[in-house]
Amino acid sequence: MRFKILLPWLLLAGVLGWLWMPHAPSVIPNMTPSLPTERAPVVTVPTPISGPVSYAGAVQVAAPAVVNIYTTQKIERQMHPLMRDPFFRRFFGEGQPDERMSSSLGSGVIVSPEGYVLTNNHVVVEADEIRVALKDGRETTATVVGTDPGTDLAVLKINLSALPVLPFRESAMQVGDVVLAIGNPFGVGQTVTQGIVSALGRQGLGINTFEDFIQTDAAINPGNSGGALIDVAGNLVGVNSAIYSRSGGNQGIGFAIPASLAKSVMQAIIKDGKVVRGWLGIEVRTLDEALAHQIGSPVKKGVAVAGVVRNGPAHKGGMEPGDILISINGKAVQDAQDAINRIAVLKPGSDMRVVVVRDRREVELKIQIGERPKETGSPAME
Repeated sequence: MRFKILLPWLLLAGVLGWLWMPHAPSVIPNMTPSLPTERAPVVTVPTPISGPVSYAGAVQVAAPAVVNIYTTQKIERQMHPLMRDPFFRRFFGEGQPDERMSSSLGSGVIVSPEGYVLTNNHVVVEADEIRVALKDGRETTATVVGTDPGTDLAVLKINLSALPVLPFRESAMQVGDVVLAIGNPFGVGQTVTQGIVSALGRQGLGINTFEDFIQTDAAINPGNSGGALIDVAGNLVGVNSAIYSRSGGNQGIGFAIPASLAKSVMQAIIKDGKVVRGWLGIEVRTLDEALAHQIGSPVKKGVAVAGVVRNGPAHKGGMEPGDILISINGKAVQDAQDAINRIAVLKPGSDMRVVVVRDRREVELKIQIGERPKETGSPAME
């Protein structure tokens, strides 16, 4: 009986003792799902290409071979017809002289110890006298060896000893390469400007018949024509030729004739007095979608033959106005400039095979290449 009375008290004491006993803290499991850890992508920063702090070394190599060119030309004045009569001259005097002198300036590059100088054709065209001034103070008269209006290049010859020579760059340039332009802008004296190669192979600008320009943002101004575009080692990479400008001054778009083209033209002029090129005698226009739609052409790429010179190579070979030239010697024609350049490099007297689209059919023709006349008028005439 006593045991029964004590049992509830024992149970109560046990419960109270358990409640008062210290307990370890409860651990609540983290119910948040673990997310996969993403590592930040490793970005490899390219090591900066350290260029020269100064381009003075390149300028010291090239500048002595870049010359100033001064030309003079006699221009006849238009005299009133009455002044040709001695009776009127007796009363009104002889008047102004029948001719005046016009002068212009440009630049050039000495490229051989024999005294050959490369410049632009437009610098010396129709000049009666050409004088060349070197950086070392020497000055002399130059003679014209030959010109090539199609590329706007001319080769001069000066007779001086111990001439500085600018070497041609043999390797190809790349967009982004640093270049320096050296010339005589506005006649202020030899000037150096710096930029990069902005683009290569510029064509279809309507500046020259044969175009393959280096575009640069190095400042080129009037008077720079015919001057040197050089690399950071002082090698000739181009002959400065033209600028794109709305004001006539530099706007960061200049064009130079590549040294490789200038060298080949110079060698041909020195050897033969001229550049011999292939010729078909056709007037061409680039075929685009608008022109194709206008003339109802089934093809959208090629060259539209707008005209054919009578008795010229193309005429004799069966080409007709309205033909669409799509292939030359098995290779597709891209545009008018592409056709002009590819025909020009063919040897006169050789045969070429062309494919034209006529009346919605492809026609293959065999044409014997002729020699391109010295002057053909329109740049689009090939």
